[in-house]
Amino acid sequence: MKKTWPTHSILVIAIVATWIKTYTVYHTSFDMKIENIMQQFILFINPLSFLLIVYGISLFYKSTKARNRHIVVVSVILSIVLYANAVFYRFFTDFITIPVLFQTSNFGDLGSSAAASIFLTDIFYFTDVAIILIAIKWLKIGEKSKVIKASTRRAYFVLSAAILFLNLGLAEIERPQLLTRSFDREMLVKNLGSYNYHLYDIFIQSKSHAQRALADGSELVEVNNYVRSNQADPNEKTFGLAEDRNLIVVSMESLQSFVLNNDMNGHEVTPFLNSLTNDKDTFYFSNFYHQTGLGKTSDSEFLVENSLYGLGGGAVFFTHGENTFHSMAERLNDEGYFTNVMHANKKSFWNRDMMYQSLNIQKFYDVMSYDVNDDNSVNWGLKDIPFLEQSVDLMTDMPQPFYSRLITLTNHHPFTLDEEDMLIPEYDSNSGTLNRYFQSVRYMDESLKIFFDDLKEKGLYDNSIIVMYGDHYGISENHNAAMSQYLGKEITPYESAKLQSVPMFIHIPNSGAGEEVSEISGQIDLRPTILHLLGVETNKDMQLGADIFSEDHEEFVINRNGGFITEDYVYAGNTCYENGSGIEVDVENCQTYIDRATQELGYSDKIINGDLLRFYDLKTGNLLIDETKESAK
Repeated sequence: MKKTWPTHSILVIAIVATWIKTYTVYHTSFDMKIENIMQQFILFINPLSFLLIVYGISLFYKSTKARNRHIVVVSVILSIVLYANAVFYRFFTDFITIPVLFQTSNFGDLGSSAAASIFLTDIFYFTDVAIILIAIKWLKIGEKSKVIKASTRRAYFVLSAAILFLNLGLAEIERPQLLTRSFDREMLVKNLGSYNYHLYDIFIQSKSHAQRALADGSELVEVNNYVRSNQADPNEKTFGLAEDRNLIVVSMESLQSFVLNNDMNGHEVTPFLNSLTNDKDTFYFSNFYHQTGLGKTSDSEFLVENSLYGLGGGAVFFTHGENTFHSMAERLNDEGYFTNVMHANKKSFWNRDMMYQSLNIQKFYDVMSYDVNDDNSVNWGLKDIPFLEQSVDLMTDMPQPFYSRLITLTNHHPFTLDEEDMLIPEYDSNSGTLNRYFQSVRYMDESLKIFFDDLKEKGLYDNSIIVMYGDHYGISENHNAAMSQYLGKEITPYESAKLQSVPMFIHIPNSGAGEEVSEISGQIDLRPTILHLLGVETNKDMQLGADIFSEDHEEFVINRNGGFITEDYVYAGNTCYENGSGIEVDVENCQTYIDRATQELGYSDKIINGDLLRFYDLKTGNLLIDETKESAK
């Protein structure tokens, strides 16, 4: 005779099974730095309060069958949410946000990248679902239709609330003002738990939408004061150095600086770009960093055009594509430039067709402008060599001066190539991604060499300025073991932060002004730097970056996750390091910069979420707000 189990056995089994599975996933799927026993304890208990509440709703059902059905459905949903985060984390080293979930128009194009992040062993993410189903089938539960007493439910949810407040209290002790750092998703998950984090994310996204509806422009006063106080005057030697030239900006997909002037098992990885690091017509920025978030390439576009940061919880191109912006393209339109973007992908990908209208870009040469076929495509689409060749052909028909921004595609995860394009062998680590990366980078380097030759052949080279920058990282922290093998050192949070350096070149043919610029700088500085080289003033622009050539430029690069790099310190993984030695130092050394980073990211978010630039006149630099409201404040 089977043993009769208590009425709430399935509920208890579900809570414990999902709790243990979630805690296990924290340690096996997410690279969250645990510094002390308190953090470990918080990580252990943080799933519990949510699980108690969401599974506990089953107590309101009258029959055991209905209660079990609720428990199974909840366990399946939570397993899908946790698994989706794990797969997302494998490539982005980040957690999913609500805006990302609504980027469904991109999903069909993710193909090979998504497939490369899914493994057969992922079935174990649904272990708790299997345990619950087995328990329901094989355990003999007591009364089938017992109504749960109100006093029992009350006591249960009081216990749930007590655990929630315990979790929040410990989290606040461990990380004061935790809920003001919505951009630091790892810190939120580590302290609140993955499930509570998603509830908080819903709140943050709802709040951001409300900001636009309630904004009246007065919010710009404080932002404007900050921008003006940090403004950098142009350098007289470089201002107008490339005046009246065509501007060609190339976004180099997934290119990181560690491959430059380096080899892989004796094979030079970037021979052409290496030659530019010592070229008399090229400014090579050797301490330049990407500052993108979840929007990746689209975030880098946004930074370059607007000198504002992308959002912490999604891609601005999707969430705020109809905002008012004062882009670099808009400024160059006023200077008589023909502004355009060239990218052999669908115009709707990353909502570019809508966003480019908001950025006042005159024409988008999307995939329909190119000859794309099976022979000249790989991985995500048109290979870089034919893309750049066809782009030069299109440029020859453009009115001059023109501003063309080109987005390359081949050097994209999972970095697959056709055999004839493999110019060097694969690397020999345990990471197929890193192994293929060197080959893919070598191909892109060759495409850029051909691009320069084509510009010369078509007569466009001499009267142009060519800017090339890495848009974001290519090798995520999930491949630290392989990166450690290649670089011959442990990849600590400090080393990982330094690996976010991306190449940046400004090539001005026949200028003879080239040199290495070792100043610490980032993508947010590109807009003012480029405009000043073209002789365009930016003293009235609402931008957070500064001209890298300016004597007033500060060596302070803020990452979208709240980390930063200065001449003296690197702040990464909520730890302060000495820049150069990588030695961990007291966080007080970084505190002033931490506060400034939080403030600046907050101002950028405020501009975007409130659509505040609709209240700003770019031509006069005046705030377009109701003066009576302002004076009444």
